[in-house]
Amino acid sequence: MNLIFRMLWVWWLSRRRERLPVGVAESRLRLMTLPTDLDINLHMNNGRYMTIADLSRLDLFIRTGLVGVMRKERWAPIITEHTMVYKKSLKLFQRYEAVMQLTHWDERHFHMSHQFLVDERVVAEGTSKGVILGREGVVAPEAVLARLRQER
Repeated sequence: MNLIFRMLWVWWLSRRRERLPVGVAESRLRLMTLPTDLDINLHMNNGRYMTIADLSRLDLFIRTGLVGVMRKERWAPIITEHTMVYKKSLKLFQRYEAVMQLTHWDERHFHMSHQFLVDERVVAEGTSKGVILGREGVVAPEAVLARLRQER
């Protein structure tokens, strides 16, 4: 992640926001397109959307308490699949909202949806799948959620 100042801002802000429930949850971040987000066409670079999605996940990890559990257990979150559909460009200094929802999980993966909104209008949307990796391999989502509930 090359957005160190935004990451620190999200870390600081998320620790002060209300906690999110364990399980299906939603993260919303209000952001602005910065000069470092732009590509040669002077709109937000396609890859930047995925990096911003990382920030949304960080917000969710902090607000659910998962980041603390991952540190204690020495677990690491890994994205295994990510898709994005772009509908309208984000221009320089344009304000938008990054919305990430943990929608469901199966025996191996957590499934998430991502939306980028301008005035509640979707300008980009996508999905991602991820796992929590432990010392002995992938940790089952049910085990992650059970451990998280113990901490709360």
